[in-house]
Amino acid sequence: MSTAPRHLILVESVRRPLLDSRGPAHDDLLWSKLREEAEDAYEREPTLSALLRRAIVDRASFEDAVIHRVASRLASDLVAGAQIIAAFGRALRDDPDIALAFRADINAVIDRDPACDRFIEPFLYFKGYHAIQTHRLAHWLWDHGQTDFALYLQSRSSDVFQTDIHPAARIGKGVFLDHATGFVVGATAVIDDDVSILQNVTLGGTGKDSGDRHPKVRRGAMIGAGAKVLGNIELGEFSRIAAGSVVLRPVPAYSTVAGVPAKVVGVSRKSEPYRDMDQILGQLAYDSFTFEI
Repeated sequence: MSTAPRHLILVESVRRPLLDSRGPAHDDLLWSKLREEAEDAYEREPTLSALLRRAIVDRASFEDAVIHRVASRLASDLVAGAQIIAAFGRALRDDPDIALAFRADINAVIDRDPACDRFIEPFLYFKGYHAIQTHRLAHWLWDHGQTDFALYLQSRSSDVFQTDIHPAARIGKGVFLDHATGFVVGATAVIDDDVSILQNVTLGGTGKDSGDRHPKVRRGAMIGAGAKVLGNIELGEFSRIAAGSVVLRPVPAYSTVAGVPAKVVGVSRKSEPYRDMDQILGQLAYDSFTFEI
């Protein structure tokens, strides 16, 4: 069976020019596909016509659509959506990599979520996708001295998406946050490109230590539901953390860990944990799943 990404026909759009004075590239496959899906959704569910029009049909580009959709979910009586949209615009003009991340993240959902085969689903509905894009703006604001606005977005994301990601945390591209509820990330945490994380995961500290005190998640890793990773430790490239594990020590690259506290239960250089999304790991992990403190 081929392991080619299901979004392969669209992945090239991630690498093309995105925002300039002329708008999106004329051959923007991702944006064209999203608009086609909106037209199809309208035919099947005209009740959603206002949402589809405001979120997609009336927008000028994929980036413009993402900004407006996320802002509409974050807007409140205290901070209007227009203020969030304006901040997003400043961020994308300053750092085009944010726009690249919008695209890489939505491609990651299509590639890794077996229940999702349309771009319109994460774009409109998935709070994991929206929470990550909210963090991208909050992180930019934090780095540019607007710490109170950044912290407001962290708080608002917690209210709306049930995620608590400190604005100082660094998150790469192609990140899939599945379900999102209960995701907690400390200020000095780092998540590299091409990482998948399920619900109720904590990347936290071990107490009141100051300085660099939170986990570093390297490329290709997968963290299963309910896992807790605590302290300034590294989860190596293509490592796999079993659901429910408590990780207190560094995890070698390509290894699988499970248990409380977590221990290495397997090593494989052939698997792609971030794409396999296997968080139960058959019987192997749970033969070794202990509860020792």
